[in-house]
Amino acid sequence: MQAKDIQDTSEQKTLFHRVFVDLALQMRWSFLPPLMVYFAAGVSGLTSVVGAFFLKEYLDLSATFIAGLAFWAGLPWILKVPMGHVVDLFWRRKALLILLGAGLIAASLLIMFGLVSQPDRMGAVFPLETWFIIALLLAPSGYAVQDIVADAMTVEAVPNTDDAGRPYDEQEQRAMHTTMQTLGRIAIISGFVSVAAVNIWIFSDTENLSRDARLALYARVYLIALAIPVISVSGMVLHTLVQRRRAARGLPQAGPEGETDVNWQILGGGMAFVVLSLVLGTSDFAFAQEAIFITSFSIILYLIRQLTRELKPEAARVLIGTATIIFVFRAVPLPGPGLTWFEIDDLGFDEQFLSILSLITSVLALVGLLVLRPLMANRSIAYIVVLLTLAAGVLSLPNIGLYYGVQEWTAARTGGVVDAKFIAILDTAIESPLGQIAMVPMLAWIARNAPPDLKATFFAVMASFTNMALSASSLGTKYLNKVFVVTRASVDPVTGDQISVADYSQLGQLLIVVGVITVAVPLLVVLAVQSSAFRTSE
Repeated sequence: MQAKDIQDTSEQKTLFHRVFVDLALQMRWSFLPPLMVYFAAGVSGLTSVVGAFFLKEYLDLSATFIAGLAFWAGLPWILKVPMGHVVDLFWRRKALLILLGAGLIAASLLIMFGLVSQPDRMGAVFPLETWFIIALLLAPSGYAVQDIVADAMTVEAVPNTDDAGRPYDEQEQRAMHTTMQTLGRIAIISGFVSVAAVNIWIFSDTENLSRDARLALYARVYLIALAIPVISVSGMVLHTLVQRRRAARGLPQAGPEGETDVNWQILGGGMAFVVLSLVLGTSDFAFAQEAIFITSFSIILYLIRQLTRELKPEAARVLIGTATIIFVFRAVPLPGPGLTWFEIDDLGFDEQFLSILSLITSVLALVGLLVLRPLMANRSIAYIVVLLTLAAGVLSLPNIGLYYGVQEWTAARTGGVVDAKFIAILDTAIESPLGQIAMVPMLAWIARNAPPDLKATFFAVMASFTNMALSASSLGTKYLNKVFVVTRASVDPVTGDQISVADYSQLGQLLIVVGVITVAVPLLVVLAVQSSAFRTSE
């Protein structure tokens, strides 16, 4: 019995060491600057609850239109392709891009501050919906630019030698790159945790606030959010100081040794995409989003083909197979904003409770990344995606149940304990750790295997490819919301007059269809890829 206890204790220590101690030992000061930029991206969630309520209560935009807006908001992330190559070309001056991204983010926040604090003055210049769309496009543009630079910073953050100048071996490099990418996801989620906690405090005791007082509170949140660009710029300053310190000590710098040659195919394709997007986006062409998606997807596939020529054939096949699986997993449609509207109108979820759900999601996702880090090291991305897909299918059931009133049945039999909020918290607690790990193995693979002079370009192209999946998801969400129409009640922020009424009669069918697609499509694609020459063990 004692021997068994000793063995169990040893196994527990081993698990604890692999999950926590090993991660702490691999941490470097040079990791901190890109983590600050990633953390700033996570802090962007500070305005998510406010934005959702302002959109729901005061703007007359349909669920279908909002789903379409998500497509346009995703375009800047696709532009990571040419921007990533620009970072490679101007590797030593990439700090300027952080400043550009910070300016775009600040402009978006200031527009939203104006919308909620002075809607009458803003409305005299442009309709409030137009201002909202401008802010919605500026913010992701700024975050995309900063994310590109942060990806490049992670390459420099992982040193090639220790402080004594001894080169790290391949296994040590792999461990540090995996740790760097894992910490990047942790930094983003830590930002979510921080702002969720702040939102809970901000929205405490706000149930009886008047409309004007509530708008004033929203305005204060947007002013506080101006700290976001300050955090990312501070990270870039620290990164510059760390790199100068290593150079002063005569230690080799990570990144390209010489100048990167201009790839006019990448830059030309990127510029062509920008022009096409602007022309179609400002035209009255009914299928502008679809045309942009098909064109940009074709361009990115062409760029991937060009970049994989820099890899060995076997490595290229593995990368294509891995990216395909991740793409399909991220491309499944979502219910759209109608589910949140239903939770607010029919289930009585207020700003504070949605902030609590956000906090639970973020904290458990953070714990999940730490605990599941060994899984990422020992299991293939195909295994992980199958696991996440099955989990997503199971976890779609509580939302369907809430729509059809399962909370009334459970509350009646548990003395009111298992009510709508209890079910929502339980569902969130189980779901939150699972969706954060799919990208880490591919990012670590690129950091290890991409050519030194094209790492930022590889990051950008593959990230754009997987972000195209989010655009595909937005299109799918838009189509489903055209078939299953959901509307909510809203009022004019200036006059207080009602401008739309709620109708959730088709939401249940929408949730069921989304749940079926979420499970069936990724599983079929994983089966197809793993049965082909593109089988991945990464």
